[in-house]
Amino acid sequence: MQTLERAADLQSVLDRLGRLRPDAKARWGRMTPGEMVCHLIDSYHVVTGDKQVSAAANWLTRTVIKSIALWAPMEWPKGYATRPEIDQSLGRGTRPADFEHDRARLRQVIVEVVQWPADRPWTPHPIFGPMTTREVMRWGYLHADHHLRQFGV
Repeated sequence: MQTLERAADLQSVLDRLGRLRPDAKARWGRMTPGEMVCHLIDSYHVVTGDKQVSAAANWLTRTVIKSIALWAPMEWPKGYATRPEIDQSLGRGTRPADFEHDRARLRQVIVEVVQWPADRPWTPHPIFGPMTTREVMRWGYLHADHHLRQFGV
């Protein structure tokens, strides 16, 4: 299973991000490539504690849904609503600026997540609740993969 902990999987995400074009058309959803890049930055910042979002976790999402989302061999469903604070289309997520600058920032944030100090706890995910480093690395890969596939990379 792919995870940001594996160097080859991390490199795959970074390489695919490098192939993302600012004019790419989404296969689903309403985000632009720039909005998607900022959405991923915001999402990683949620688990590092750098961005606050409202919680929507409950027993079902913290247990059953989290297990299925992280470990079942299936692609994530399209069109799942995100938290409003990281939804660029609502104007509450970070707005895209310069595409190349934003893409470089996302690369930096992904590396920061991968190098997260073992003694620093993760901030609970707004839907999945508390996550271990192993879970964050799996989620981080799957979330990036989901949105990179959204734009055909």
